[in-house]
Amino acid sequence: MFGGDRRERERGAAAVEFALVVPLLLLLVFGIISYGYMLSFRQAISQAAAEGARAAAVAPAAFTTGEKQTAANNAIKQALDSYGVVCGTGAMTCSVVVKACPADLSRDCAVVTLDYLYSSQPLIPKFPLVPLPEHLAYSAVAEVS
Repeated sequence: MFGGDRRERERGAAAVEFALVVPLLLLLVFGIISYGYMLSFRQAISQAAAEGARAAAVAPAAFTTGEKQTAANNAIKQALDSYGVVCGTGAMTCSVVVKACPADLSRDCAVVTLDYLYSSQPLIPKFPLVPLPEHLAYSAVAEVS
């Protein structure tokens, strides 16, 4: 008889424990997904900047500065296509500048800077308890031939 009373008192304990643990587990899972996707996009931004700098650097020497910048912008666009992000629209700003290299003023360098305002346009919906960075930015520099 004592065993039956104990079972009656513990009835529903699993449901209460489940109700207490599930929000924490969902927060953890959503945090992993949010940070994983954000870090993947951050890597794509760094790759796009590097590709843009490389495209300007390997452009033929006969190209003008504007043509080298166009080649860099095309490489950036191609690298970011899979995320549906385009330079100059929405939260993404891109800058491609061909100027004298800081280390050797007699040579030119392509400086590519990408900045995405992640706080205003996150790629996946924000969850209030998961803090994410405001900006994702990357710069790449390559010596132009």
